[in-house]
Amino acid sequence: QVQLVESGGGLVQAGGSLRLSCVASRTIFSFNAMGWYRQAPGKQRELVATITSSSTNYADSVKGRFTLSRDNAKNTVYLQMNSLKPEDTAVYYCYAWVGYDLWGQGTQVTVSS
Repeated sequence: QVQLVESGGGLVQAGGSLRLSCVASRTIFSFNAMGWYRQAPGKQRELVATITSSSTNYADSVKGRFTLSRDNAKNTVYLQMNSLKPEDTAVYYCYAWVGYDLWGQGTQVTVSS
């Protein structure tokens, strides 16, 4: 069974940067979509960014600051997060559509003011 493993979370000051990585346990070439969601305390999980074979989409709140990319050769997707804000604090989950929803275990991102 395919698994997604995230890394790269941590504590950063406002204005700083982090890069999240999500490694799949098998080739991602055939994955229809991959991306990142996040869930802040007391809030619902929300879309951050997704990538398909034809497009990349971002939540309005992260446009211009976050960049999603994928490396099929490494079975990895990345989320480069720049100009981080305290409101970006959340658990970030890697996501893939593989005929069903597949989620990673999550990685904590904390942005201090």
